[in-house]
Amino acid sequence: QVQLVESGGGLVQAGGSLRLSCAASGRTSSRYTMGWFRQAPGKEREFVADINWSGSSTYYADSVKGRFTISRDNAKNTGHLQMNSLKPEDTAVYYCAAGPGGPFTTDQTMYDYWGQGTQVTVSS
Repeated sequence: QVQLVESGGGLVQAGGSLRLSCAASGRTSSRYTMGWFRQAPGKEREFVADINWSGSSTYYADSVKGRFTISRDNAKNTGHLQMNSLKPEDTAVYYCAAGPGGPFTTDQTMYDYWGQGTQVTVSS
């Protein structure tokens, strides 16, 4: 079992930045891909970005490419999502997830563990 806890969400103006963190505990010796997903009100949860165990491969949704950066620090069992140039359409609950898939794992069913989510609100 892996437990995930997100933090760093909040309210920010359009054009601003936020850095989300995901702290992992439990069976962190397992090599897992970490992903970030988001769910806006009235919409389905969607893939944002993922990073493989070593950090050598990352993948982004087109909607965030060039603005968001995913990273991880395995020594600290944490992952991060740096979000720059935020837009109102980025408003959502952001979730981190962990699973055994390789890089480019956009299918949320491939993730076994999920955090509780953190709210990001971008005002115009």
